[in-house]
Amino acid sequence: MRFLLRRLLHGAALLLGVSLLTFLLIELAPGDYLSRLRLDPEVSAETVELMNERLALDRSPAARYLYWVGSLARLELGYSYRTGEPVLGVVATAARNTLLLGGLATLLAWAVALPLGIWAAHRRRHWGAVLSRGASSVLLAVPDVLLALALLLFALRTGWFPTGGMVSLEFERASALGKLADFAHHAFLPTLALVLVSVPTLFRHVQASFAEVLRSPFLRAVRGAGIPVRRRILRYALPAAANPLISLLGLSIASLLSASLLIEVIMTWPGIGPLMLNAVLEQDAYVVLGGIMASTALLLVGNLVADLLLYLVDPRIRQESR
Repeated sequence: MRFLLRRLLHGAALLLGVSLLTFLLIELAPGDYLSRLRLDPEVSAETVELMNERLALDRSPAARYLYWVGSLARLELGYSYRTGEPVLGVVATAARNTLLLGGLATLLAWAVALPLGIWAAHRRRHWGAVLSRGASSVLLAVPDVLLALALLLFALRTGWFPTGGMVSLEFERASALGKLADFAHHAFLPTLALVLVSVPTLFRHVQASFAEVLRSPFLRAVRGAGIPVRRRILRYALPAAANPLISLLGLSIASLLSASLLIEVIMTWPGIGPLMLNAVLEQDAYVVLGGIMASTALLLVGNLVADLLLYLVDPRIRQESR
Protein backbone atom coordinates (compact mmCIF):
# COMPACT_ATOMS: atom_id res chain seq x y z
CA MET A 1 0.00 0.00 0.00
CA ARG A 2 2.90 2.39 0.73
CA PHE A 3 4.33 1.68 -2.72
CA LEU A 4 0.95 2.32 -4.37
CA LEU A 5 0.34 5.46 -2.30
CA ARG A 6 3.70 6.93 -3.30
CA ARG A 7 2.97 6.29 -6.95
CA LEU A 8 -0.50 7.87 -6.68
CA LEU A 9 0.88 10.96 -4.92
CA HIS A 10 3.58 11.27 -7.57
CA GLY A 11 0.94 11.00 -10.29
CA ALA A 12 -1.27 13.64 -8.65
CA ALA A 13 1.69 16.05 -8.39
CA LEU A 14 2.57 15.42 -12.02
CA LEU A 15 -1.01 16.08 -13.14
CA LEU A 16 -1.04 19.35 -11.21
CA GLY A 17 2.26 20.41 -12.81
CA VAL A 18 1.04 19.47 -16.30
CA SER A 19 -2.18 21.43 -15.81
CA LEU A 20 -0.31 24.54 -14.64
CA LEU A 21 2.23 24.39 -17.48
CA THR A 22 -0.49 23.78 -20.09
CA PHE A 23 -2.56 26.68 -18.78
CA LEU A 24 0.47 28.99 -18.94
CA LEU A 25 1.21 27.95 -22.53
CA ILE A 26 -2.42 28.57 -23.49
CA GLU A 27 -2.25 32.02 -21.92
CA LEU A 28 0.96 32.84 -23.80
CA ALA A 29 -0.60 31.90 -27.15
CA PRO A 30 -1.72 34.95 -29.17
CA GLY A 31 -5.45 35.73 -29.30
CA ASP A 32 -8.33 33.97 -27.59
CA TYR A 33 -11.67 32.37 -28.43
CA LEU A 34 -13.34 35.73 -29.07
CA SER A 35 -10.66 37.08 -31.43
CA ARG A 36 -12.41 35.85 -34.56
CA LEU A 37 -15.80 37.02 -33.32
CA ARG A 38 -14.46 40.54 -32.88
CA LEU A 39 -13.48 40.54 -36.57
CA ASP A 40 -16.90 39.30 -37.69
CA PRO A 41 -19.07 42.29 -38.73
CA GLU A 42 -22.25 40.26 -38.10
CA VAL A 43 -21.42 39.95 -34.37
CA SER A 44 -22.02 43.08 -32.33
CA ALA A 45 -19.59 44.42 -29.76
CA GLU A 46 -22.26 43.99 -27.05
CA THR A 47 -22.55 40.27 -27.86
CA VAL A 48 -18.79 39.84 -27.68
CA GLU A 49 -18.71 41.65 -24.33
CA LEU A 50 -21.47 39.45 -22.91
CA MET A 51 -19.63 36.31 -24.03
CA ASN A 52 -16.44 37.70 -22.56
CA GLU A 53 -18.12 37.99 -19.16
CA ARG A 54 -19.94 34.65 -19.41
CA LEU A 55 -16.78 32.76 -20.33
CA ALA A 56 -14.80 34.58 -17.59
CA LEU A 57 -12.25 35.75 -20.14
CA ASP A 58 -12.25 39.17 -18.50
CA ARG A 59 -10.72 37.69 -15.34
CA SER A 60 -7.02 37.44 -14.62
CA PRO A 61 -5.16 34.23 -15.63
CA ALA A 62 -4.73 33.28 -11.96
CA ALA A 63 -8.46 33.67 -11.33
CA ARG A 64 -9.30 31.53 -14.37
CA TYR A 65 -6.89 28.81 -13.28
CA LEU A 66 -8.40 28.77 -9.78
CA TYR A 67 -11.85 28.60 -11.38
CA TRP A 68 -10.69 25.58 -13.37
CA VAL A 69 -9.28 23.90 -10.25
CA GLY A 70 -12.64 24.45 -8.55
CA SER A 71 -14.45 22.93 -11.53
CA LEU A 72 -12.06 19.97 -11.33
CA ALA A 73 -13.19 19.39 -7.75
CA ARG A 74 -16.79 19.42 -9.04
CA LEU A 75 -15.84 16.90 -11.78
CA GLU A 76 -16.56 19.36 -14.58
CA LEU A 77 -13.08 20.40 -15.89
CA GLY A 78 -14.56 23.73 -16.89
CA TYR A 79 -16.98 24.41 -19.75
CA SER A 80 -16.39 24.36 -23.48
CA TYR A 81 -16.36 27.85 -24.98
CA ARG A 82 -17.97 26.58 -28.18
CA THR A 83 -20.77 24.33 -26.90
CA GLY A 84 -21.13 25.33 -23.24
CA GLU A 85 -20.99 21.65 -22.15
CA PRO A 86 -18.93 20.42 -19.19
CA VAL A 87 -15.53 19.41 -20.55
CA LEU A 88 -15.41 16.20 -18.51
CA GLY A 89 -18.20 14.56 -20.50
CA VAL A 90 -16.71 15.56 -23.85
CA VAL A 91 -13.20 14.42 -22.92
CA ALA A 92 -14.40 11.20 -21.25
CA THR A 93 -16.09 10.04 -24.47
CA ALA A 94 -13.00 10.81 -26.55
CA ALA A 95 -10.67 9.21 -23.97
CA ARG A 96 -12.80 6.05 -23.97
CA ASN A 97 -12.44 5.78 -27.75
CA THR A 98 -8.69 6.41 -27.57
CA LEU A 99 -8.30 3.85 -24.79
CA LEU A 100 -10.29 1.31 -26.77
CA LEU A 101 -8.15 1.75 -29.87
CA GLY A 102 -4.87 1.95 -27.96
CA GLY A 103 -5.68 -1.01 -25.72
CA LEU A 104 -6.57 -3.21 -28.67
CA ALA A 105 -3.42 -2.18 -30.55
CA THR A 106 -1.25 -2.78 -27.46
CA LEU A 107 -2.56 -6.32 -27.00
CA LEU A 108 -2.08 -7.18 -30.66
CA ALA A 109 1.37 -5.58 -30.86
CA TRP A 110 2.63 -7.53 -27.85
CA ALA A 111 0.98 -10.73 -29.11
CA VAL A 112 3.05 -10.38 -32.30
CA ALA A 113 6.30 -8.90 -30.94
CA LEU A 114 6.80 -11.14 -27.88
CA PRO A 115 6.80 -14.60 -29.54
CA LEU A 116 8.50 -13.27 -32.68
CA GLY A 117 11.25 -11.59 -30.64
CA ILE A 118 11.82 -14.71 -28.51
CA TRP A 119 12.02 -16.91 -31.62
CA ALA A 120 14.38 -14.50 -33.41
CA ALA A 121 16.67 -14.37 -30.35
CA HIS A 122 16.75 -18.18 -30.17
CA ARG A 123 17.23 -18.72 -33.94
CA ARG A 124 19.36 -15.68 -34.80
CA ARG A 125 20.80 -17.05 -38.07
CA HIS A 126 17.55 -18.48 -39.39
CA TRP A 127 16.33 -16.81 -42.60
CA GLY A 128 13.03 -15.95 -40.91
CA ALA A 129 14.83 -14.10 -38.10
CA VAL A 130 16.97 -12.19 -40.62
CA LEU A 131 13.83 -11.31 -42.60
CA SER A 132 12.06 -10.15 -39.41
CA ARG A 133 14.94 -7.88 -38.50
CA GLY A 134 14.99 -6.43 -42.01
CA ALA A 135 11.23 -5.82 -42.02
CA SER A 136 11.42 -4.13 -38.61
CA SER A 137 14.20 -1.84 -39.89
CA VAL A 138 12.07 -0.84 -42.89
CA LEU A 139 9.02 -0.13 -40.70
CA LEU A 140 11.14 1.90 -38.27
CA ALA A 141 12.32 4.06 -41.18
CA VAL A 142 8.78 4.78 -42.42
CA PRO A 143 7.21 7.85 -40.72
CA ASP A 144 3.95 7.25 -38.87
CA VAL A 145 2.17 9.85 -41.00
CA LEU A 146 3.21 8.17 -44.25
CA LEU A 147 2.14 4.74 -42.98
CA ALA A 148 -1.29 6.00 -41.92
CA LEU A 149 -1.78 7.87 -45.20
CA ALA A 150 -0.83 4.76 -47.19
CA LEU A 151 -3.45 2.70 -45.35
CA LEU A 152 -6.01 5.46 -45.86
CA LEU A 153 -5.21 5.54 -49.58
CA PHE A 154 -5.60 1.76 -49.69
CA ALA A 155 -9.08 2.08 -48.14
CA LEU A 156 -10.04 4.80 -50.63
CA ARG A 157 -8.83 2.88 -53.66
CA THR A 158 -10.29 -0.50 -52.75
CA GLY A 159 -13.42 0.50 -50.82
CA TRP A 160 -12.91 -2.51 -48.57
CA PHE A 161 -12.74 -0.49 -45.37
CA PRO A 162 -14.40 2.72 -44.15
CA THR A 163 -12.21 5.82 -44.26
CA GLY A 164 -13.36 7.35 -41.00
CA GLY A 165 -15.55 7.11 -37.96
CA MET A 166 -15.95 4.42 -35.35
CA VAL A 167 -19.28 2.87 -36.40
CA SER A 168 -21.69 3.17 -39.34
CA LEU A 169 -25.09 4.88 -39.39
CA GLU A 170 -26.88 1.50 -39.11
CA PHE A 171 -25.02 0.59 -35.92
CA GLU A 172 -27.93 1.11 -33.50
CA ARG A 173 -30.29 -1.05 -35.58
CA ALA A 174 -27.86 -3.96 -35.85
CA SER A 175 -27.78 -7.06 -33.64
CA ALA A 176 -25.07 -7.56 -31.01
CA LEU A 177 -22.96 -9.60 -33.44
CA GLY A 178 -23.61 -7.06 -36.18
CA LYS A 179 -22.46 -4.22 -33.90
CA LEU A 180 -19.27 -6.09 -33.09
CA ALA A 181 -18.60 -6.75 -36.78
CA ASP A 182 -19.30 -3.12 -37.66
CA PHE A 183 -16.92 -1.85 -34.98
CA ALA A 184 -14.22 -4.32 -36.05
CA HIS A 185 -14.65 -3.19 -39.67
CA HIS A 186 -14.07 0.46 -38.70
CA ALA A 187 -11.29 -0.26 -36.19
CA PHE A 188 -9.24 -2.55 -38.45
CA LEU A 189 -7.15 0.05 -40.30
CA PRO A 190 -6.44 2.38 -37.32
CA THR A 191 -5.48 -0.64 -35.20
CA LEU A 192 -3.30 -2.04 -37.99
CA ALA A 193 -1.54 1.33 -38.32
CA LEU A 194 -0.79 1.42 -34.58
CA VAL A 195 0.38 -2.20 -34.57
CA LEU A 196 2.73 -1.58 -37.51
CA VAL A 197 4.09 1.50 -35.73
CA SER A 198 4.66 -0.35 -32.43
CA VAL A 199 5.76 -3.87 -33.38
CA PRO A 200 9.24 -3.01 -34.79
CA THR A 201 10.39 -1.27 -31.60
CA LEU A 202 8.89 -3.93 -29.34
CA PHE A 203 10.37 -6.71 -31.48
CA ARG A 204 13.87 -5.19 -31.30
CA HIS A 205 13.72 -4.77 -27.51
CA VAL A 206 12.31 -8.26 -26.89
CA GLN A 207 14.93 -9.82 -29.14
CA ALA A 208 17.78 -7.92 -27.47
CA SER A 209 16.55 -8.79 -23.94
CA PHE A 210 16.18 -12.50 -24.69
CA ALA A 211 19.44 -12.68 -26.62
CA GLU A 212 21.26 -11.31 -23.58
CA VAL A 213 19.53 -13.78 -21.26
CA LEU A 214 20.20 -16.73 -23.57
CA ARG A 215 23.93 -15.89 -23.54
CA SER A 216 24.07 -15.75 -19.73
CA PRO A 217 26.01 -18.44 -17.82
CA PHE A 218 23.01 -19.83 -15.96
CA LEU A 219 21.10 -20.42 -19.23
CA ARG A 220 24.13 -22.20 -20.62
CA ALA A 221 24.15 -24.40 -17.55
CA VAL A 222 20.43 -25.11 -18.00
CA ARG A 223 21.06 -26.03 -21.62
CA GLY A 224 23.93 -28.29 -20.58
CA ALA A 225 21.57 -30.11 -18.21
CA GLY A 226 19.58 -31.29 -21.23
CA ILE A 227 16.36 -29.39 -20.44
CA PRO A 228 14.12 -29.08 -23.54
CA VAL A 229 14.10 -25.80 -25.46
CA ARG A 230 10.50 -24.84 -24.71
CA ARG A 231 10.91 -25.39 -20.98
CA ARG A 232 14.23 -23.54 -21.00
CA ILE A 233 12.59 -20.48 -22.53
CA LEU A 234 9.33 -20.50 -20.56
CA ARG A 235 10.67 -21.64 -17.18
CA TYR A 236 14.05 -19.89 -17.06
CA ALA A 237 14.60 -17.30 -19.81
CA LEU A 238 11.21 -15.58 -19.63
CA PRO A 239 11.34 -14.81 -15.87
CA ALA A 240 14.92 -13.57 -16.24
CA ALA A 241 13.91 -11.16 -19.01
CA ALA A 242 10.68 -10.05 -17.30
CA ASN A 243 12.01 -6.84 -15.71
CA PRO A 244 13.12 -5.03 -18.88
CA LEU A 245 10.03 -6.24 -20.73
CA ILE A 246 7.67 -4.92 -18.06
CA SER A 247 9.50 -1.60 -18.12
CA LEU A 248 9.14 -1.67 -21.89
CA LEU A 249 5.38 -2.10 -21.43
CA GLY A 250 5.15 1.30 -19.75
CA LEU A 251 7.24 2.94 -22.49
CA SER A 252 5.19 1.25 -25.22
CA ILE A 253 1.98 2.67 -23.78
CA ALA A 254 3.47 6.18 -23.98
CA SER A 255 4.63 5.73 -27.58
CA LEU A 256 1.32 4.14 -28.57
CA LEU A 257 -0.60 7.05 -27.07
CA SER A 258 1.41 9.65 -28.98
CA ALA A 259 1.10 7.68 -32.23
CA SER A 260 -2.59 7.11 -31.58
CA LEU A 261 -3.33 10.85 -31.42
CA LEU A 262 -1.77 11.35 -34.84
CA ILE A 263 -3.42 8.33 -36.47
CA GLU A 264 -6.80 9.30 -35.00
CA VAL A 265 -6.58 12.66 -36.78
CA ILE A 266 -5.59 11.11 -40.12
CA MET A 267 -8.23 8.37 -39.98
CA THR A 268 -10.86 10.53 -38.22
CA TRP A 269 -11.22 8.17 -35.28
CA PRO A 270 -13.32 10.04 -32.66
CA GLY A 271 -10.66 10.08 -29.94
CA ILE A 272 -8.58 12.63 -28.07
CA GLY A 273 -6.51 13.52 -31.14
CA PRO A 274 -9.27 15.08 -33.31
CA LEU A 275 -10.88 16.60 -30.21
CA MET A 276 -7.70 18.43 -29.24
CA LEU A 277 -6.92 19.49 -32.81
CA ASN A 278 -10.33 21.12 -33.20
CA ALA A 279 -10.07 22.69 -29.75
CA VAL A 280 -6.65 24.18 -30.57
CA LEU A 281 -7.90 25.58 -33.88
CA GLU A 282 -10.93 27.11 -32.13
CA GLN A 283 -8.86 28.19 -29.09
CA ASP A 284 -11.27 26.36 -26.79
CA ALA A 285 -8.89 26.53 -23.83
CA TYR A 286 -10.64 24.27 -21.31
CA VAL A 287 -11.14 21.50 -23.89
CA VAL A 288 -7.42 21.66 -24.78
CA LEU A 289 -6.55 21.52 -21.09
CA GLY A 290 -8.96 18.63 -20.49
CA GLY A 291 -7.59 16.66 -23.45
CA ILE A 292 -4.00 17.03 -22.26
CA MET A 293 -5.00 16.03 -18.73
CA ALA A 294 -6.80 12.95 -20.06
CA SER A 295 -3.75 11.94 -22.14
CA THR A 296 -1.47 12.42 -19.14
CA ALA A 297 -3.81 10.39 -16.94
CA LEU A 298 -3.84 7.51 -19.45
CA LEU A 299 -0.05 7.60 -19.57
CA LEU A 300 0.19 7.58 -15.76
CA VAL A 301 -2.20 4.64 -15.53
CA GLY A 302 -0.08 2.68 -18.00
CA ASN A 303 3.10 3.41 -16.06
CA LEU A 304 1.35 2.55 -12.78
CA VAL A 305 0.36 -0.85 -14.18
CA ALA A 306 3.98 -1.46 -15.23
CA ASP A 307 5.25 -0.38 -11.78
CA LEU A 308 2.80 -2.69 -10.01
CA LEU A 309 3.80 -5.62 -12.23
CA LEU A 310 7.47 -4.94 -11.46
CA TYR A 311 6.63 -4.81 -7.76
CA LEU A 312 4.94 -8.20 -7.98
CA VAL A 313 7.65 -10.02 -9.97
CA ASP A 314 10.82 -8.46 -8.50
CA PRO A 315 11.45 -9.03 -4.77
CA ARG A 316 14.26 -6.44 -4.84
CA ILE A 317 11.75 -3.65 -5.51
CA ARG A 318 9.56 -4.88 -2.66
CA GLN A 319 12.59 -4.85 -0.37
CA GLU A 320 13.56 -1.32 -1.41
CA SER A 321 10.01 -0.06 -0.88
CA ARG A 322 10.17 -1.23 2.72
